[in-house]
Formats: sequence, structure tokens, C-alpha cells
Amino acid sequence: MTRELNMSTKYQPNEVEAGRYEKWLEKDLFKPSGDKTKEPYSVVIPPPNVTGKLHLGHAWDTTLQDIIIRQKRMQGFDTLWLPGMDHAGIATQAKVEAKLAEEGISRYDLGREKFIETVWEWKEEYAAVIREQWAKVGISVDYGRERFTLDEGLSEAVRKVFVTMYNKDLIYRGEYIINWDPKAKTALSDIEVIHKDVEGAFYHMTYLLADGSGSVEIATTRPETMLGDTAVAVHPDDERYQHLIGKKIILPLMDIEIPIIADEYVEMDFGTGVVKITPAHDPNDFAVGNRHNLPRTNVMNPDGTMNELTGKYAGMDRFEARKAVVKDLGNQGRLVKIEKMVHSVGHSERTGVIVEPRLSTQWFVKMEPLAKEAIELQKTEDKVNFVPERFENTYLSWMENVHDWVISRQLWWGHRIPAWFHKQTGELYVGMQEPVDSENWEQDPDVLDTWFSSALWPFSTMGWPDEDSEDFKRYFPNNTLVTGYDIIFFWVSRMIFQSLEFTGEKPFNDVLIHGLIRDEEGRKMSKSLGNGIDPMEVVDKYGADALRWFLSNGSAPGQDVRFSYDKMDASWNFINKIWNASRFALMNMEGFTVEQIDLTGNKTIADRWILTKLNKTIEKVTDLFERFEFGEANRHLYHFIWDDFCDWYIEMSKEILFNEDEEAKQTTRSILAYVLDQTLRLLHPVMPFVTEEIWENIPHTGESLVVAAYPVVRPELSDEEATEGMDVLMELIRSVRNIRSEVNTPLSKPVELLIKTNDMKIELFLKNNISYIERFCNPENLIISSAVEAPETAMSAVITGAEIYLPLAGLINIDEEIVRLEKELAKWSGEVKRVKGKLSNAKFVDNAPIAVVEAEKTKEKEYLDKQALVLGRIEILKTQL
Repeated sequence: MTRELNMSTKYQPNEVEAGRYEKWLEKDLFKPSGDKTKEPYSVVIPPPNVTGKLHLGHAWDTTLQDIIIRQKRMQGFDTLWLPGMDHAGIATQAKVEAKLAEEGISRYDLGREKFIETVWEWKEEYAAVIREQWAKVGISVDYGRERFTLDEGLSEAVRKVFVTMYNKDLIYRGEYIINWDPKAKTALSDIEVIHKDVEGAFYHMTYLLADGSGSVEIATTRPETMLGDTAVAVHPDDERYQHLIGKKIILPLMDIEIPIIADEYVEMDFGTGVVKITPAHDPNDFAVGNRHNLPRTNVMNPDGTMNELTGKYAGMDRFEARKAVVKDLGNQGRLVKIEKMVHSVGHSERTGVIVEPRLSTQWFVKMEPLAKEAIELQKTEDKVNFVPERFENTYLSWMENVHDWVISRQLWWGHRIPAWFHKQTGELYVGMQEPVDSENWEQDPDVLDTWFSSALWPFSTMGWPDEDSEDFKRYFPNNTLVTGYDIIFFWVSRMIFQSLEFTGEKPFNDVLIHGLIRDEEGRKMSKSLGNGIDPMEVVDKYGADALRWFLSNGSAPGQDVRFSYDKMDASWNFINKIWNASRFALMNMEGFTVEQIDLTGNKTIADRWILTKLNKTIEKVTDLFERFEFGEANRHLYHFIWDDFCDWYIEMSKEILFNEDEEAKQTTRSILAYVLDQTLRLLHPVMPFVTEEIWENIPHTGESLVVAAYPVVRPELSDEEATEGMDVLMELIRSVRNIRSEVNTPLSKPVELLIKTNDMKIELFLKNNISYIERFCNPENLIISSAVEAPETAMSAVITGAEIYLPLAGLINIDEEIVRLEKELAKWSGEVKRVKGKLSNAKFVDNAPIAVVEAEKTKEKEYLDKQALVLGRIEILKTQL
């Protein structure tokens, strides 16, 4: 009894996924239920930057969140997954400016207001692109609550936080050395600076004493900054230079006199023990300058060119000026030597250019009191739970050594700092609204660091600062945050201390930290390497479910994942296996309804076994999901579906479905329908599209798997005795098949099968299930008895409680098999001789690449093993003659 299905003979992801997401949205399946009797569960999406396409890391991050939220929704929680995007100040402004530059326009040509309008247009265009990509991957967010870091509500939250922190003396303004991005022309925080090893040099030069009594040698890696030197320093206890302290020295190229000072900052045993002091271009020099009241001479423009204070070098790029300064020092005889070296240099995380330490007036957050509160939280039972736990130490280490956070950015795109300066008096006013007599006040032109607003994301998106907001009261704190380990400092830490400061609560209970997506060779994906993978192209080829399976399958918390197309092929093959198994089940359920599903009938050993395995799988997968061990959960799902359900149960079900016992057929159909239904529910959080497609075709109730009940263990369906029996049966079938394989006897050829057992229980069990043995072992003659005697010439195997014998006379012609095996032996012996000859050739071993030599050694072992195996078989057969 079969029926034709509207299902392709193989899995076609484009057909399965087309239009499915839109149907979910039309039914509002992703919105919170609003049922106050249910326990709330909330997640906020780490907001992607509105600067273009999402990458594989985003796909991984959102997939893990979707797995969590889909499972919780099915488990009956009132779930909210809130989407949104980040305005990404530096990155977005840089993209838009680059686009304008192609048209020969700068932001200054447009003016601030018009430029911001242009960026908003960009935002709308790329926000739509991001939503399309979210849809393609299938994430179940509530678009009705989508937020943007520059929307009206979040902007109010930002102003509230800034003003409050300023009034509490947690925000201050001052002139300090900061990290400066000459390309973006803005300040950067410490964690927006990436240190890379680059080739550089120590430039050794001499400074002449003003009194003509000699000179001192100084070394620097940045000779262009010497143009801003305002002192030379030695250690106060350095006997070599005691007589120089207080004297003047002539600054080369600038011909001005600067003092020689004594300061403990100088290391006597490093270099010459004399250092140049440039307070406007080095944080340590800045501190020395403050102690000695030195002038701060800033010699660079915001774009990294030298300014008017540098004389002939004015207008030169900083690196061009470096070459010119070194050349001129050489011409004047002041250059001693150039010592090549590799050193760590800060680069802008956003633009990639080398960062310039530079004196600048900026706004700062006073971090010590905020960090202290966050550290204290982790000593309590209410602490934020990091998964894996080791990342808590990473977080605490940063908090314990944190510096004040520079939050002002010299950009136009972002949250304008709510501070105004009186045009006549210079008085500073900070407030939620502009001053009443606004014509007399000028607002600070800077904007806030993007991370300042995203630090408020878990609660500002919920309606804060309106603490009566229904979403804020119900869904905050969030339950789980999912993010990569590379963003702990940027974002996770800031959300925690800002939430504690403004809501009195931690922002989330759990932080699931995942790794990075790397290429097949383990390299980080980047534009420069050209090894990036567009997830949308992967979806087009394999389907969203295959990508989601791959991403979650390799997901051990905190670990990196290597992308490969071989793994994507394996993912597609697994879904195709599920598809074909489901198709077989459905073809044997013609007219079968959900009301007819009855698990109380007379069940076979296979029925009882698969229900027991299902219970164990539900228990294990649910537990692993709760611990965010998605990769391990998928491993259990894979083995249950591929091995237990497809390879064993479906094959065994044919014994019933292809016979005439209608009552037995109904029970088998019930088991098939129930197990398939429960399996699809287990799989749905990981593979939402294909599971929904199949589920709609099987007997079911409800409108969608999205809101269907998640599987729970049903103890009454477990039968450990059946599991023990099936273990014996499967061991028997595998052993017979292995023996057939060893002697090249196909399953289609009937053979004599003798089973000896002294265990009456096993004997009775095997005889009661003899139909399975006959189906899967194809015996011509089958004997199960304690009286079985071992034949003189037979292949044998020992299984639990029994011995198996397959007489050789019924399997093969021994003489012919020996001839065949001797030919195979000659083949492997030849390969052994060839590879041994290669490895004994010293010229080859010494000159060939290591990988090539190792490959030959691997082949040698493989060929020797095969040679020994064939030789062993020949010896066994010869004893049977």
C-alpha cells in the first residue's frame, strides 16, 4: 500500500525553503505569546553594523541564538528574540565617505545635516539587505520590536546615561594622550586598537649640549615626533648623567634649546639611558611632562600630516616626514645608526591604519568605580554565567586592569554629545535638552563612541529609561547573550557595568561564547587573504538548513570552527537521508491519520527498541541543549537518525509493512509516525525549513512546528529488555555481514548459518525474531541450538551469549579464493617494495618536502597492514584444505 507524494526523490533545498519564512511571518509565529502564565525567556541579537553584508560569523551567531529561542518557544516559554542593528559610527561614516569620494564629493561639501541625511539613506538600504539575509537563514526574531542604536528611544536612553554619569562625576572632559585614527580623524578607545608585528627600526641619533661640552645618544622608533620634543630625560640615580641634569640641549633640525630633566620613568639599563620626551605624542611622555610642567607641542594635524610647528616638514605625511627627518639627521652628522627590528604597533580596528598616540581634548568615562561593581557581582551567586567558564577570567582580568574609556569621536554620524559651550563665557552645560537661549550656545561637535550606545542594548531596547515599560518589566534581564570571544572587552563587559549602574541588575543570566569561523587551513577569514565565504552563496547551493547544521554541528562553546565544502556536502547528505527516510515512511501511510496513531498495540522488538532509543535521545539532546553543547547534541541526533532510525528501524519495519498482517501494519505505521514526528520536533530548532516541510506531510495536529510542543521523555515507552535483545540481534547481523565481506560473499547468496548458544533466554529470543535473521543474513539453512558443533572449515565470530559459524563450503571455493588472494598479495607486496625503495633513497628523503616524505611513510604502513591482512587470510584458508 503506497502513495505518491508531492516530494522530490531527493532533497531540493531551494524548493523546500522557498516562501516558508514569509508564511511564518504572516502567522506572527515569532512574536511573544504574551501569556503571563508562561515563564518569559528573552534574547537580544548582537546588533550587526549597517555597513553591508553579513558574514559567516554572523550566520553562526544568529544560528545558535535561533536554536535556543526555537527550543524555548516549543518548550512553552513566552519567548522574545529582539532584533536590531548598530549605527557603527566609524565604519558607516567611512563607507559613506568613500562612496561620496567616488562622486568627487566630501562630507564638508554637503555639510553636517545633509551628510547625515545621506547616511540615513545608506542605513535604510543596507538594513533591508540585512533583513533579507536574516530571512534567508531563517532566524525567528520579532520584527515588530526591531531597534536601531540611533532610533528615538535608544537616543533618549543614551542622553539619559550620559547626563546622569556626568552629574555623578563618572564622565569628565580633559586633555590627554589618546589613540588617534588619522584616516577616520577620530579618537579610539584602547580596545579599538589591534597590535600587529611590523618591521621597523630604532633610529639612534645624537643631541648636542647647548654649552658645547658634548652630546648624548638617543634612540627612537618614531623620529618624526622628535620635532615635538620638549625635554630629554635621564634617571636621577644614573651616575653617568648626574652632571647633565638641569642643563640645556639643542633639539636637532629645530635648533631650539630644551632641558635635561631627571625622572624615574627612565630605565638606566635600557639603551643609552637617555630618552626624548614628547608630551603631546606619547602617553608615558605625557605623564613625565605633567610632573615637570613641560610644554605639550603637538606636531601633527588630524590627518597624520605634519603641522605648521614643524617648519620645512609641514604638510608632509608622517611617514614621509620620518624619511626626511632621518635623511636630514644623516646630512647633519647627527644619525649614529639605524637598527632594524620587528615590533608591535597599534592599528585601528576600523580602518586598519597605524594609530597615532596624540594629545587631544576628549570625553572620558571614569572606569574604576564601574569596574569595581562589576567585579563584586562575580563574587556572588547572582553572577553572570560565562560559557565556557574560562572566559570569566578573561572578563575579570580586563576589568581589573581597565583604563578610563575615551568616549568622544570626531565624527558626524552618531549620538551627538549632549554638551554645550557658551559662545561668550565658555561655560559648559550638559543636559537632556539644549539650553533655552540656544543661540548663545554651541553644541560639542563630537559624537559618542558606538559602544557607548550598544552597552545599553539589553535594557534600552526593552523601553528603558521608562521603567514602567511592559517589555522592560517582563523581559529584562535577558536570559542569554550569544557572542564571539573577540567581543568580550568591546561589548560584554560594558553591558554588564552599565546595566548594574542604571538598572541595578545584571543584563543577562548566561553569556554563551563561541569562537571564530576559519578557513580549511585554520586561518582567520579576511579580505587580504581572499579566503572569505559569503554565507548567502552557501545557502543558495546547499540550503539554510545544511549551513545551520554545519555551524551548530561544530559548535563546542568557545572553540573555533573550520569551514569546508566537504563538511557542507556531508550536511546536505544528512538532510537528504532524513528526506528519503521520511518519504519512505509517508509512502507507507496512505490515508493514515493522527487519530489512528496507537502505541498500545502488540509491538515488535524493533518497535520497542526504537521507542526506547528515542526516549534516550530526547533526554540527552534536551540536556545538551540546556548546556549549550549543540555540537554534542547534534552528534546524538545524527546517530539516532542515521544509524538507529534509518539504517535499522526503517529496514526492520519493512518486515511488517511488506506483509499482510494489517493490525501489525497499523502499529508499525503508528511507531513510524510518532518517532518521525518527535524526531522532527527535536531537529526543528537546528533545521527549521526541512523539518516543517516534512512535518506538514505526516499525520499531525497544530499549525506549525514553530509553536509545536517540544518532545519530552515518556517513561512508559522505554523497554530496556528490548534494547538488550536488539543489541544481540544487531551484533549477530553485523558479524554475519562482516564475515560475508571478508570472504567476498554477497548478501544475495544464501549461506548456511549456525548459531550456538547455551543461554536459553538468548536462544528463545533469536528464535522468536528469526524473521529478522532470515531477512538480514539470508541463510540457506539456519540452526539455533546449544547442540551446534563447530564445523572443521568455517568462518566464525563470537557475540554476546552466542557463537556464529558460517561453513566455508557454502561460502567460497577455497582454491579459487586462495588464487585471488595471492594475486592481491602480490599487488600489495609490490607496493611495499616500491615505497621501501623510495624511503631507502637518501637523496629522496633529504631533498623532498617533509610532507611528501611523511606521506610515503604513511603509505608504507598502510601497504604493510594490507599485506599482512591478506597473508593472514591465505594462511587461514590453507588450514581449511
